[in-house]
Amino acid sequence: MPTIHPLAFVDPSAELADDVTVGPFSVVEAGVKVGKGCVIEHHAVIKKWTTIGDDNYIAEGAILGGIPQDRKYGGEETYLILGDRNIIREYVTLHRATGEGNATTIGNDCFIMAYCHVGHNCAIHDKVTMANSVGVSGHCTVETMVTVGGMVGIHQFTRIGKVSMVGGFSKITRDVPPFMIVDANGGDHEVRDINAVGLRRIGVTSDDRMALHKACKLLYRSQLPLATSMQIVRDEVQSTPEIEYLLAFEERRYKGRNGRGDQR
Repeated sequence: MPTIHPLAFVDPSAELADDVTVGPFSVVEAGVKVGKGCVIEHHAVIKKWTTIGDDNYIAEGAILGGIPQDRKYGGEETYLILGDRNIIREYVTLHRATGEGNATTIGNDCFIMAYCHVGHNCAIHDKVTMANSVGVSGHCTVETMVTVGGMVGIHQFTRIGKVSMVGGFSKITRDVPPFMIVDANGGDHEVRDINAVGLRRIGVTSDDRMALHKACKLLYRSQLPLATSMQIVRDEVQSTPEIEYLLAFEERRYKGRNGRGDQR
């Protein structure tokens, strides 16, 4: 049987694995599913239609599956789905989606630090790290192995490309290209350079990192139109899986609105 503190409330219809721990003054509502090995600390709230995978840690005061902060939401059944081995720290808020049957999703092995907010209809992929007080607006996507610094604000429909790093206090209003470091200095973000440390960690070779570095200079430092610089990269820079992913990402962004490929 789960270990449920006498001062916690767990709805009888909630499904908890046998080794789940629920701390005092926590609330687990009807329709919630919690996988094996999860720890829910005191004063956490798990709202209805939330599914939590295995071995997740939910810290004090976190609220998972709250009603989306969206004027369009009309009470329809929507979901929050967490994968496995995530760390959700103090007072994090993760909201359900808007639109019948839709879900906000968190992948596996993510570390979401205190006071972060993930809005409705977001998709957070695997191994994402968010430092304190990051705000992710609705309909955003954060791809695999992204690191986001503290106090960052992310505009709705923005996509953060994989293995990128976002500097603290940045205002992100358009898509962040994969494999890059971006930062803001009193305005919208700028690409600074490739995320060399992150690329080494995933085994990208020195030659392939150099190819990305050349592409970075052409795409983001040359002041050429994006379509022109993309063609130069195709013609002059060694093709690698990372280069192809970067170009496809920018092609998609180019076809979106206001620098956001997911906003059509």
